[in-house]
Amino acid sequence: MIPGAFDYHRPSSLADAVKLMGSLGDDATILAGGQSLIPMMKLRLAAPEHLVDLGGLGELRTIDVKGSAITLGAMVTQTEIIASEALAAVVPILRETSTQIADPQVRNCGTVGGNVANGDPSNDMPAIMQALDATYVLYGPNGSREVKAREFYSGSYVTAREPHEILSAIRITAPPAGHGYAYEKQKRKIGDYATAAAAVILTLSGGRCTAASIALTNVAETALFARDAGAALVGTGLDAAAIAKAVAAAKAIASPSGDVRGPADFRLQVAGVMVARAIGKARSRVR
Repeated sequence: MIPGAFDYHRPSSLADAVKLMGSLGDDATILAGGQSLIPMMKLRLAAPEHLVDLGGLGELRTIDVKGSAITLGAMVTQTEIIASEALAAVVPILRETSTQIADPQVRNCGTVGGNVANGDPSNDMPAIMQALDATYVLYGPNGSREVKAREFYSGSYVTAREPHEILSAIRITAPPAGHGYAYEKQKRKIGDYATAAAAVILTLSGGRCTAASIALTNVAETALFARDAGAALVGTGLDAAAIAKAVAAAKAIASPSGDVRGPADFRLQVAGVMVARAIGKARSRVR
């Protein structure tokens, strides 16, 4: 199918975009990379009367790395994340995750802001941002405000973003140098969403885990921060018993539904396998 009729707007600044969203009201929808929205419009699952394209906002297409302080503009594409050596040097899990998103055509257009802002539980970056304890910067008629990624999602396509706000940037404090990381994702084929996926970031000292964060993709109505699963690893040598405890804690908060990727119990089992694999890979990368 083809989308229904709509009016197209392309503001030249973030302030103009917010003003435009306010004047157009509830009939306006933001277009970032369009990799989620356009297919929904073609299926008539979304039918905005006004489309506000952020593609002309160069101010949102910056990658700023100053020591451990990182700011990603919302319109940075997955391809640009992959290409950034400065970013990969301090937060390599972002590159690893971006390479697993869909295919090159999608990555060339898809933006990090679009991936995290629309609340799709099958998107990959929300779990990564929760594992990194990232902060989202939302810009609206009353200025900017910040919301933690771990507090942003409340349901499928339901987030803390107000109707006239635009996610402008993502702020991350890089994990300590030498940390271990992994994003393990099981999918049916290239370009598909995850059957289940897990992000793990951990640090070790003297052979013992001193910090660990674990997050899950596509096993609930939102990406999940598995707080208890990470806590199960802290203070351990990441032995089999500790990993099994972390896997059990992660599976305890997951509630996948059955779909074309498999029945619910299968997807739950895959989630556990992804957590165990991600822990093992992250441990092998600690320096």
